[in-house]
Amino acid sequence: MNSPPIDTAALARLGASDRPFQPDECADRAHRAAAFVDTSALDRSGPGSYLLLWRNEHSEAWLNTWWEARDTGYHDHQGSSVGVHVVEGTAWQEGLPVGGPRRARRYGPGESFSFPGSGVHRMDHDAGAVTIHVYSPPIQAIGHYEIIDGELHRTAGDPDEGSPASPRLLEALNAIER
Repeated sequence: MNSPPIDTAALARLGASDRPFQPDECADRAHRAAAFVDTSALDRSGPGSYLLLWRNEHSEAWLNTWWEARDTGYHDHQGSSVGVHVVEGTAWQEGLPVGGPRRARRYGPGESFSFPGSGVHRMDHDAGAVTIHVYSPPIQAIGHYEIIDGELHRTAGDPDEGSPASPRLLEALNAIER
């Protein structure tokens, strides 16, 4: 990603804390971080990318661009809460339902949400979405979920790699709703 003009000092102050953030504080920090990023200067070629805005002992923030539509698949953040702010475009967020209906929610420009570190969720980004994600504490690993041989499996992944889609798990959830 060609880095847009970013006020790194202001972002470092925004991320400063003497403790981890609660989920709603992550969403608030993601929303406030958007003021320090000039999205008009983003390189809009390729599938999209991730730019670290800050990382400290208690939190980290990422500017994510989604020039192509992308489903993250169901994943966890191994105990890190997340707050997401949609700067441009549309993103969908959905927890992993068990024993109830699916509840995907759409978020557009200017909207934010949070998710607890104990949860499993997926996000689906429409082409052209720009989002800011704040994790607290910083992500140490990501667990990816998929159905393998009829059973739900978790595969550990590195914190800085993209999460793969969960096509068999989505297919199973869709079949339950029919």
